[in-house]
Amino acid sequence: MATIKDVAKQAGVSIATASRVINNAPHTSQAAVVAVKEAMEKLGYRPNANARALVSKSSNTIGVLVNDVSAPFFGTMVKAIDTIASEQEKQLLIGSGYHNATKERNAINLLINSRCESLVIHSKGMSDSELCDLANEIPGMVLINRVVPGMASRCIALDNKKGSYIATEHLIRNGHKHIGYICSSHNIEDAIDRREGYLDALRDHGIEIREEYIEYGEPDETGGEQAIVNLLAKNIPLTAVATYNDYMAAGSMALLQENGLRIPDDMSVIGFDDGHIARYIYPRLTTIRYPIQAMANEAVKLSLQLVHDENAAQNERKLFMPILIKRSSVSCLR
Repeated sequence: MATIKDVAKQAGVSIATASRVINNAPHTSQAAVVAVKEAMEKLGYRPNANARALVSKSSNTIGVLVNDVSAPFFGTMVKAIDTIASEQEKQLLIGSGYHNATKERNAINLLINSRCESLVIHSKGMSDSELCDLANEIPGMVLINRVVPGMASRCIALDNKKGSYIATEHLIRNGHKHIGYICSSHNIEDAIDRREGYLDALRDHGIEIREEYIEYGEPDETGGEQAIVNLLAKNIPLTAVATYNDYMAAGSMALLQENGLRIPDDMSVIGFDDGHIARYIYPRLTTIRYPIQAMANEAVKLSLQLVHDENAAQNERKLFMPILIKRSSVSCLR
């Protein structure tokens, strides 16, 4: 028996588009309508009751896609969205995409088929063009932590490059010239931008860029620990390390201290995100604040507005600026 996936494949459209055609939903092109109906007839497809639970009907549910729901960063994001949802007497449905295009796509389709009109999407795996196609189909879809040119007015993002620049420049202004960088091994925009911010700060201050000063790892404590091990093994004269996030910073700090290095006297460390861990490791971590709560508030409010007014988005994306949070893990070299 043919399924809606078979129909979408035969018609050359997404599952979301096929669903909207089957249920006579608005915002669907005439070409898609014709293609899907022809595919249904050819395959002998008959929609069942579950296939009719679609975004075309009103719903009190907001869909949220995160990377990993167990990560504290995304817990903060979801909590902020849920606060607004509760005020609007709405519920959340949450999916995890794990920075994988197929998993993100499947999770979004599930949210759509669960009648979520408002969608707040944190996607790093799907292409710009596919996200733009989805945004055209789903008026209430907003991207967070990513800028897609074709839908920039519905993107809520942070200037990651600027944040990493500020972090590295803070180390430079404290007299450090031999500065390592611990980077995420994930091939995503955040990792690329933060690495470039580090490099730009070195260039602007006339400090030689050395590839051996950069190490990569999983963006967690274990990845940070392994990366600092690799840097120390090179026997290079580092006095400071900038990191992709606070968890990599925490892992590197633990390893340094276990090996008798004092922070910040022997090695200065700076993080990125200003998550809860930054306040409770010792010494307390100097870092870059990622205003994810404010960004999530902005994203869900915009999503709810777009459901009722497709012109609610501004002409330009909403770009948040990172802020340096000074604590105790950076020393000033005399």
